[in-house]
Amino acid sequence: MSRTSSPVIVALDYPEMAPALELAGSLDPTACRLKVGKELFTAAGPQLVERLQALNFEVFLDLKFHDIPNTVAGALRSAAAMGVWMVNVHASGGRRMLEASAEALAGLSSPPLLIAVTVLTSMDAQDFVELAYEDSLGEQVLRLAGLAKDCGLQGVVCSAQEASTLRQKMGSSFALVTPGIRPAGATRDDQRRVLTPAEAMDAGSSYLVVGRPITQAKDPAAALRAINASLSA
Repeated sequence: MSRTSSPVIVALDYPEMAPALELAGSLDPTACRLKVGKELFTAAGPQLVERLQALNFEVFLDLKFHDIPNTVAGALRSAAAMGVWMVNVHASGGRRMLEASAEALAGLSSPPLLIAVTVLTSMDAQDFVELAYEDSLGEQVLRLAGLAKDCGLQGVVCSAQEASTLRQKMGSSFALVTPGIRPAGATRDDQRRVLTPAEAMDAGSSYLVVGRPITQAKDPAAALRAINASLSA
């Protein structure tokens, strides 16, 4: 059973374990989940995940696996063995990789949610011009989301600005995990395609990844409470 009804996932974007644990210790595990990404996991490893779980947090292991199918499948099995709540892969790894990912977790008694990254929220239309993609950014997101669903994944990471279209196309049970969430008045930092928490949920997001507006706040717990309150207003 889920430990929280909040859609907020707090991004622990720290270079080492100590500040991540300090931040986690100030938050309520019934008010959010936590995301551990590449930098922090590379520095702290599975021990950090275990310590966050000991604090009763559900953990999204955000490592965006993208490799040959067998390698990704093995990595996902290792992630599942840690008991994480959610894991992700890059949809651009293609059908064989995505199918191998889904198969790696099939049959487990308590598998993590498996989602795919479509297009990074730090990218915009100009990046697509430079990369010479034939599809527009929005078309690519829709194409990759459809591929992920067809291969048996439970959802995608996408911009909240694409959530409305994806919700219509992918149905109500497909999870939409949206980074780039910024409360009204917050800076955009290195994100490009952003919405406020309430706007993102209204657009069809399932989960909201929020980093610096909480982790760099003077009172992170109060910032988290304010975001959750804005969603029930």
